[in-house]
Amino acid sequence: MTDEPKLAQLHFGREDAERDVTEGLLLRGGFLPNAAYRGALSGRKMLIIGRKGSGKSAICMQLMAAHGAGGHPGGKVLVTPDEAAGDEIRRFELQGLPGDSAKALIWRYVFAVHAARHLVSHAKGAHGGGHKIDSLKALRGFLKQNGEAVDGSPGGGGLVERLAQGARGLQTSLSLEAFGIKASVDLAQSPSEGARAARQLEIVEQGVARVFRDLGCDGEVHAPLLLMVDQLEQVWSAEPDSNSMVIGLLLAAKHAASLYGRSVRLLLFLRADIYDSLSFGEGDKFHGDELRIGWTENALRDLALTRARASVGTELSEDQLWKQLFPATVGGEETATYLFRRCLPRPRDAIQFLNACQEEAWLKHEREWITEADVQEAGRRFSSWKLKDLSSEYLVAHPFLKNLYPLFQNTGYVITRAALARRFETSVETLHQDFPAYANALTLPGVIDVLYGVGFLGVRRGNDIVFAGDDALPVQPHETEFQVHPCFRAALGATNAIDLRPFEPQVADARIVSGNFSAGASGSTSLNRDDRLIGQLVGSCHSILSQVGRAVSLTQDARDEITQQVNRVLDDVKSIPPGAARSMGVHVDEYLLGTAHYFTSLAAQLLASGLDESTGVNDVAHRIEEEARRLRRVAGGAYGSSGSSPGT
Repeated sequence: MTDEPKLAQLHFGREDAERDVTEGLLLRGGFLPNAAYRGALSGRKMLIIGRKGSGKSAICMQLMAAHGAGGHPGGKVLVTPDEAAGDEIRRFELQGLPGDSAKALIWRYVFAVHAARHLVSHAKGAHGGGHKIDSLKALRGFLKQNGEAVDGSPGGGGLVERLAQGARGLQTSLSLEAFGIKASVDLAQSPSEGARAARQLEIVEQGVARVFRDLGCDGEVHAPLLLMVDQLEQVWSAEPDSNSMVIGLLLAAKHAASLYGRSVRLLLFLRADIYDSLSFGEGDKFHGDELRIGWTENALRDLALTRARASVGTELSEDQLWKQLFPATVGGEETATYLFRRCLPRPRDAIQFLNACQEEAWLKHEREWITEADVQEAGRRFSSWKLKDLSSEYLVAHPFLKNLYPLFQNTGYVITRAALARRFETSVETLHQDFPAYANALTLPGVIDVLYGVGFLGVRRGNDIVFAGDDALPVQPHETEFQVHPCFRAALGATNAIDLRPFEPQVADARIVSGNFSAGASGSTSLNRDDRLIGQLVGSCHSILSQVGRAVSLTQDARDEITQQVNRVLDDVKSIPPGAARSMGVHVDEYLLGTAHYFTSLAAQLLASGLDESTGVNDVAHRIEEEARRLRRVAGGAYGSSGSSPGT
C-alpha cells in the first residue's frame, strides 16, 4: 500500500478509451455502465451515437476487453478504418449501382470475411475442427483461394489489404470454386458490373450463413459473434463519397443483421454530427436501432466517484471526494455543480477538468487537498483547451467556427439576437470572402443554428437556458436571447452576464489621499448635510434595486450582474459612518457626482446591450438614469434640499 497522500494517488483516467484500457482505469473498475452500454451488450441496439468524447469508444473497448459478467462472452471483431482503408472504400464504385449501394457491398464483404474467419477458428476450438462439415470445408477453401486464410487470430490481418482484395474481387471476379461456382461461366449473364458483384457476394454470404446453421451457432449454444465498427470519424469528410461510405455501412449492417440472424451481432459507433448529416431514403428504418449517449450532472458525478475510487480505493466516500480532496464550494457554488456546469456534458471533458484540478494542487503546489483557487486556475486553463478543441472537433463540417469566436470576446455572455446581428453584420463580408463555399450557411440564422448545434450557445426558453442535447428542438425564429456556454466563457473573457463596467469604490481612494488610517467620528451626532446627501445615494441604490427586482423577465444572470454592481455602490457608501465623511477625506458632493456619472454609464451600457425591451431592461436603465439626474441635483442644491425640486 502506498504511503502517498490520497491526492497524489487520485486520477480520473485517460481521456481516450484506447489508452485508458492499457494504462488507465477502464478495466480497473473505472468504467460506469450506462444505458448505451446496456443497449449495446443486450443486442437491442445497433447504432451507438454520441458526440466526440461522449464515451462511444469506452463502450467499445469495454466490450472488446471485458470477459465474463458485464462483458460479451462470444467472439469479437473490431473494425477501425485508417485513412488508407477509408480511401479504399471511398474510391470503390461499380458500374450500374449508385454510390451508397456500391459501398454497402464492400462493407458486406468485410463483414462476411470476418464472420468466415471467425467460423473457421471457432469450429477448430469448439467443434473439434468441424472436419466432417462440407459447408465449413467450402468456406475454408474460399478463404484460402481469395487470400483470406486464417492466421489463428480471428479478425486479424490488415483491413487495408482485405478491402483492396475484396474490391478487386467484386469489381472483377472472386474465386468461388469452393462453393461450386465458376464465375466465368455462371455469372457471365449478369447485366452489369454491379449486378455481377452483388451475385458473387450473395454466394459468399449464403456460404457463411450455411456454416452458422450447420454448426448450430445461432446465438443459443454459443454466444453470437460481435462485429463492431468504431473511429469512422478518422476517415470521414463532409464530401459526398464520405457520406456514401457511412450510408453504405449502415445499409450493410442492416443487411448482415437480417441475413445472419442471432448468429452475428452488429454494433456501429458513430459520431452524432456525422450521423445527423446523412440523408438517404432508408434512413427512417434505423430509428429503432439508434441509441444516443446522453450525460447528466448526476451521471458525471457517479463517473467521477467511480474513477476516483478506482485510483484511490473503494473506501473513498462521496463526502471525502467533494468536501475533503476538493473544496466544498467554489465561488459560493457546490464544487461538483461548479465543475460539471463548466464542461460540456461528456466524460472526456469531465475527466480533463478533474485531472487539471488535481495537477494544479498536487503537481504544481504539492498540496494534499485541492483549493478553490486551484479549481479556478484549472478552469481557466480548461476553458482555453475546450474553445480550441471545439473548432477542431467541427473543422470538417464547420471550418469557419473559430472565426465566429471574436463575436463573443470580451463582452457579456448573455447576448440577444439583435446584438448578435449588429456584430455579425460587421464581419459577414470577411467571412464570405474567407469561406465562399459556406456563404449560404453564413447568415445570422445559419450561424445561430451552428453555434447552438455544437453546444457553444444556449437559448432561453421560459426561465431556463437550454443547450443542444438538453432539448431536441432547434432554435426557433421567435427566440431572441442566448448565452455562451459556461465552458467557454473564461477563454473568451466573457465572465459577466452583460458587459458592465464595474463600480470602482471611492472611499478607499479618499482614505489613501487623506492619509487617514481609520474612520473616526467627528464627534457631531447631528444629521449634517453630508449625511443627508449620503442618505440620498443610499435611497437611489434601493430604488434601482427595487426596479431590477420587478424586471422578472430579465434573465437571472443579467439581474444578478446589475444587482452586484449596485450593491458595490451600496457597500462603498455604507463604509462611511455618520459624520465621518470629511475626516475620511471624502468630499460628498464630488462623491455623488462621481456615482451619478457611473450610473449614467451603467444605463447606457444596458440600453446598448441589445437585451429585448420585453425583459424590462429599458425600465431598469431609465430608472438608473433618473437616479443619476437626481443625485446631480442634490449634489448642487442648497443645504437641506430634498433634491426633488428642479433647478435647485
